[in-house]
Parts: sequence; structure tokens; C-alpha cells
Amino acid sequence: MPPVAEVLMYAREGCHLCDEAREEILRLRDELGFAYREVDIEGHPDLEREHGLRVPVVAVDGEEAFEHRVDAAELRRLLSR
Repeated sequence: MPPVAEVLMYAREGCHLCDEAREEILRLRDELGFAYREVDIEGHPDLEREHGLRVPVVAVDGEEAFEHRVDAAELRRLLSR
């Protein structure tokens, strides 16, 4: 059985783009069955410096895939590798 893919999203509270990305990711998770983890960058200087103006930033299996918006078709393709 192949390992389950992981989608990681760096986000911040009150970010409407983060809310939209989360909805899209969770909709696909229900369909495709992958692990999802979210990290709030607030209060973490290194994460704020790295991702602050680009949130949400989404990585698939440790590789950055999206910033600001999640393309469902592309996420589906990345998860099918």
C-alpha cells in the first residue's frame, strides 16, 4: 500500500484566501483521502518572515505547490503521482 500523501498549509487567522484554500483542500481530502495539516504562522518569526505576505502557502509531500490560491485540478494531479 503506497504511503498517504500529506498536504500542509501555512496560514494565518482572518485570512480569507486561507479560508478559500482550506475549503478546496478539505473538499478534495474527502474525495481523495490524504493527510492534511495546517500551521498558523502568527507568532512564529521565522514562518512569518518566510510566508507572511504569501499565505496561504501549500506544500504537497514537503514540496511547495501553491501560494494565495489552490488550483484543484493541479492539486489532484500532484496527489496522483
